Amino acid sequence: MTKFITLVAKILLTILVLLVVLDWAYTTVYLHSSNRGKVENVFNSKARNYDIIILGSSRANNHFVPELFEKKGLKTFNYGMSGAHLFEASLMLKLMAERNYKIKTVILEADLGLCNEKESEAIAAKFLPYIHHSEIIKNHFSGQENFNELYYIPFYRYIDFDALIGFREIYNTTIGTPTNILDHLGYHPLGHKPGNMKNDIRALKPIRNKYYEEIKQICKQNNYNLITVMTPMCTNVKGMDYFEKANQIYPEIHNLENVVEGDQYFSSCGHMNDAGARMFTAIVINTFFEKK
Repeated sequence: MTKFITLVAKILLTILVLLVVLDWAYTTVYLHSSNRGKVENVFNSKARNYDIIILGSSRANNHFVPELFEKKGLKTFNYGMSGAHLFEASLMLKLMAERNYKIKTVILEADLGLCNEKESEAIAAKFLPYIHHSEIIKNHFSGQENFNELYYIPFYRYIDFDALIGFREIYNTTIGTPTNILDHLGYHPLGHKPGNMKNDIRALKPIRNKYYEEIKQICKQNNYNLITVMTPMCTNVKGMDYFEKANQIYPEIHNLENVVEGDQYFSSCGHMNDAGARMFTAIVINTFFEKK
């Protein structure tokens, strides 16, 4: 019996050591990578200077064209991420502030994301390799239900989110497989072939959002000028009073939902194509950055 217990103990110890070594190896790879995604690009950076940075979901990533800002002499990068919620936008801004980014203006897309305070697992996972190397990331995740497992169990996060930060991503990161995420100064243009041109957002209810409040506070503390906007949707949408309800909670948010009209400017109901994005960006520049 004693021999059996000893054997089991040795096996468990071996597994634990293996998990610790794998955790260290995976994390080390991510700590030395900065060119496959926006999270690692910020986390592994030092101080940068921008006139404008853009935050939000795909409705930021696909809608703001940095090239057009740059033509006006405004150094710009689009840090919007497809699928991101305000949970991740707030964390990105915290990391930028910690790295002493000098930012004149933050453009935040905050419309449909106002309706929840949940994390987006697909995007939040990208921060997890750094959870033991950043108090900001640790604290940001500390309220999540699975925080203890993610933080205290070696290698658990890489197993749980294998499809996002596991073996395949580690392999591609190690061999330097390129992505297009950082191309076009972070902007991801969509094609002109229209997809679904109907949407129903009647179930969405905007709330006083914790993470939007955090973003406002970060901007205030770091003297970032914050411009928060709601971006366009296609014509055939049920529940468009959502945007009015959002404005009732946050009157400072600029409702630009209807400044681009016509389904020819959309790739899907919630996302403009490149032509629509360029039209929209030109309107944003004229509204907020041209001297009147």
